Parts: sequence; structure tokens; C-alpha cells
Amino acid sequence: MVLSIERFSGKVAVVTGASVGIGASIVEELVKSGIIVAGLARRTENVEKIAQKLTGQKGKLYAFKCDMTVEAEVIATIKQVIAKLGPVSILINNAGLSLSTSLLGGDAEKWKTVLDTNILGLCIATREVAQNMIANKTAGHIIHINSVLGHQVIDFPGFNVYGPSKYAVTALAETLRLEVNREKLQIKVTSISPGYVKTDFQSVSGVGDLPVPPLHPTDIADAVIYALSTPPHVNVSELTVRAVGS
Repeated sequence: MVLSIERFSGKVAVVTGASVGIGASIVEELVKSGIIVAGLARRTENVEKIAQKLTGQKGKLYAFKCDMTVEAEVIATIKQVIAKLGPVSILINNAGLSLSTSLLGGDAEKWKTVLDTNILGLCIATREVAQNMIANKTAGHIIHINSVLGHQVIDFPGFNVYGPSKYAVTALAETLRLEVNREKLQIKVTSISPGYVKTDFQSVSGVGDLPVPPLHPTDIADAVIYALSTPPHVNVSELTVRAVGS
């Protein structure tokens, strides 16, 4: 199998949650590979800083402000991307979060924020980009950044609805793949499930660092590049990435 991302050079990619951590690493690697990237985030100033750092690379990064929990905003932002940059060939659904609470006495607003971001935001972005790919007969690729917690339940306080939301992502990726096959579309679907990745995710979620060897955001970006680099007839539908010893 010959790996090459060259066929996506000059094409447009949308990356959600692009301002920090895994998302920031993904957009950097895509731009270095010659891809035109729309980085969606609430904190566009962070995306703009990354874009400045990447000046002179083969591709280019553009910042788009978007709250993934607001359907109208996601729809409008995808339309802006297409109007400014052109048809979309790649979607990386990276935006995700966890908020520390519990199921026994939890905060329903926190549950809703997690589910709206991790599930509904992902579904809406997928729908909007998929329709653009279908309209343009694009040989595209949709990648969900999932988690090993989308395949196993761990006993770790605070992760309440995060794991269940990622179980949904596992099912959504496979369901999407089956829909794509049924419609005979030229769209690949990949679910990438990292183990523990050391980013600011832990401090934002309020659960703190985990007592296991960590991966780094660049490891997940490498996995994205690998999936995108596979030949047109190869679809890596599920890819699990763990640190040695975890």
C-alpha cells in the first residue's frame, strides 16, 4: 500500500475545535501537506496565531468563528467556508469536551453542553459538509476524533456523559459509513479513537490529569494524516491510538 496525501493538495478541509490541542496539531499538519484549512473555533484569535506561524507553508489556514452547540451557527459557518474557499474535500470533527459532574446528582446543563458539542454538533457539521460533497461529486473523507472511551467504560469520577457521548460517535461513524456505501458515494469515513492525550482538555473539564502514560496532540495529527494518505480504494474505518504502557 502506497501512502500519499498529494491528491488532497490544494483541496479544502474543515477542522472543528481548531484553536488548541489536537485540533491545532491537525490543522498544522494539514497546512504543511498543502491543504487549504478552515479552522472552526470559538476562540478565533488562537487559530489566527497558528495561521501566522504557518506563513510560507504549502497550504493555508483560515479562521472561522463557530459555536458547535448552535445549529444555525454551524450551518452558516459551513456556508461561509464554501463561499470563501470552495467545495470541501475533508471534514475533521474534532470539537469535543467533558464537564465534570455526575449522573446521580448531576447538572443537566453540563450534560446538555457535552451532548450538544460531542454528538449534535458533529452530526450537523457532517450533514452540511456531506451535502456539499454529494453536490460536487467529491471523493471526500470525513474523520471523527473519537476516544477509547467510546469503546470501554472506565471508573473515573467526572467523566459521566463524556464516555456515552463517545459511544454515540462510534455508532455514528459506522452508521455514516453504511449510509455512504448504500448511496454508493465516494466518501471515506474514519473514526480515530485516542487514548489519554495530554492537552488543556483535562483542566477545562475539571477532571485533572490521568495516571497513565500520555499521548501528544501530534500523535493524533499523524493518525489523521495516515488515514487521509491511504489509497482511494482503502478505507481505514476505525483507528485506535494508545501510548505504550497505557
